[in-house]
Amino acid sequence: MIFEYDYLVIGSGIAGMSFALKVAREGKRVALVCKTSLEEANTALAQGGVASVTNLELDDFEKHIHDTMVAGDWLSDPKAVEKVVKGAPEQIRQLIEWGVNFDKKEDGSFDLHREGGHSEFRILHHADNTGFEIQESLIKAVRQNPYIDVFEHNFAIEIITQHHLGKIVTRRTPDITCFGAYVLDINAGVVNTFLSKITVMATGGVGAVYQTTTNPLVATGDGIAMVYRAKGTVSDMEFIQFHPTALYHPGDRPSFLITEAMRGYGAVLRNLRGEEFMHKYDPRLSLAPRDIVARAIDSEMKLNGDDHVYLDVTHKDPEETKKHFPNIYAKCLSLGIDITKDYIPVAPAAHYLCGGIRVDLNGESSIKHLYALGECSCTGLHGGNRLASNSLIEAVVYADAAAGHASQEVEHINLRTDVPQWNDEGTQHNEEMVLITQSIREVNQIMGYYVGIVRSNLRLDRAWNRLDILFEETERLFKCSKASREICELRNIINVGYLIMRQAKERRESRGLHYTIDYPPHKQDQ
Repeated sequence: MIFEYDYLVIGSGIAGMSFALKVAREGKRVALVCKTSLEEANTALAQGGVASVTNLELDDFEKHIHDTMVAGDWLSDPKAVEKVVKGAPEQIRQLIEWGVNFDKKEDGSFDLHREGGHSEFRILHHADNTGFEIQESLIKAVRQNPYIDVFEHNFAIEIITQHHLGKIVTRRTPDITCFGAYVLDINAGVVNTFLSKITVMATGGVGAVYQTTTNPLVATGDGIAMVYRAKGTVSDMEFIQFHPTALYHPGDRPSFLITEAMRGYGAVLRNLRGEEFMHKYDPRLSLAPRDIVARAIDSEMKLNGDDHVYLDVTHKDPEETKKHFPNIYAKCLSLGIDITKDYIPVAPAAHYLCGGIRVDLNGESSIKHLYALGECSCTGLHGGNRLASNSLIEAVVYADAAAGHASQEVEHINLRTDVPQWNDEGTQHNEEMVLITQSIREVNQIMGYYVGIVRSNLRLDRAWNRLDILFEETERLFKCSKASREICELRNIINVGYLIMRQAKERRESRGLHYTIDYPPHKQDQ
């Protein structure tokens, strides 16, 4: 079946939905495609909040810009940083108009949190489930919009370019253009053709490439892999942020996140002997940036042979703790941990990708008529390490910029209608699902063992060799199989794993989140 739209948005988190809401209007129709339901996205799991300068008596844009540059190890693009920081207040107002309720004090001012790397209290939040509040508000607005058609349980397989029209496309081809995407209707088992004037990738992160992650398991890097295969530019993939404090409960996948706001609230990290240890690693103690805290925890675990450390909030007022962190309190209590009395077992987990599909200040990728927003994009904001709570605001600021730019572009684009439909002639349904599930486990293990918080050339080479075997096996399987979510996700995590390794091998220094024992940081950088 062939669908024709002005805009095709792939992904249903804060980036994709806010873009859709901004461009959907009379005469312009939007297809919003998500591979499960609108509710399942990284946005819904974001506990901490949204960073924005709102208290001008204590805070200002320059402080937020400086904090972002420091956290990014001065690799951030200053233009992108300024764009997000200065554009944040207006987008906060937009979120409120869409129904998002940020917590306020009795005097009506925002109840602001402070998180690691921030010099001021500037995090707007809704208890400890800010992302869920945003997601629910946007879903309601999207479902009520008559110009947005939602396609749940539809999985984008490939974007359509000149390659599908029989032309040779290489990474040096100057005018690669996107005409839409081939999308698998998971329930029907058929691949449909979505033709669009403008296509937007908003597919989220890559956490499911790792065994231990805080991301929903749909975060298989689909958009990044599709754009890479289409010869688009992908960069900074070596910068994988591991959240320092995921709840340690073996068997849980994804891992439950213990928000950084809890450390901002006063929680203290301790080893299994109950000793504080952050003073050995950074003068900012538990409020150091995430890369430093994650490496410190990793070091303590390896030094002592432990598989986790503790987060201690028992010294804080119990009722205040319950009020600020109701979901964390309930989750831990369900496991027999009363956080007002007991230490919380935590360990680092893959959490956020700072790189992705390279885009300009309008959110447009190197492929014409293709935009990328949210975690799958690389705007340059995060540099070597994302500052806490900068991601949600980045998503809406760039969605706004992309919507403004695309709304002008769409008027001059003709829908390409000579696109062939998906050809699966000669393929068959894959009966060897065990091969796919075992290969996914192998990728997860390879990435966790060799491409984790601390790396080395030897580890990266070993990972490369093992992943290369899986790549060859999977491509052979893909060519002879009917398209399925499982085989496509496996293919995507292998592509993403390759990109992380390759760009990690190319960065011959320890910088930001990329830490290698072969290139230890200079003392002045520590």
